Amino acid sequence: MDLNKTYSLLGLCQRAGKLKSGELPVMEAIRKRTARLVIVSEDASDNTTKQFSDKCKYYNIPIVIFGLKDDIGHAIGKEVRTSLAITDKGLADALLKNLPVEKSDGGNVNGKD
Repeated sequence: MDLNKTYSLLGLCQRAGKLKSGELPVMEAIRKRTARLVIVSEDASDNTTKQFSDKCKYYNIPIVIFGLKDDIGHAIGKEVRTSLAITDKGLADALLKNLPVEKSDGGNVNGKD
């Protein structure tokens, strides 16, 4: 897993307009089924992690616990961010290849239940 590549891909998603960040926009993307991948920071609260995990399981959207709030925010050129939703399938697939799948939860991840 190459952290620099992963953070670069997150920045690319942001510049391409294929990323939602923050709790409300990410939840909206999950409900509207436009989210292809959800990322929650490792230092998010247990309640936040459970909330996103439960919602992603319900809508069968892959979710990965990755990175720290500061690093995620920095990668997309914003302040601290706890949650992200990638809305492009190709970019979501590219990120999944670089993310630690063993920490994932929710919907179908990398073809595995």
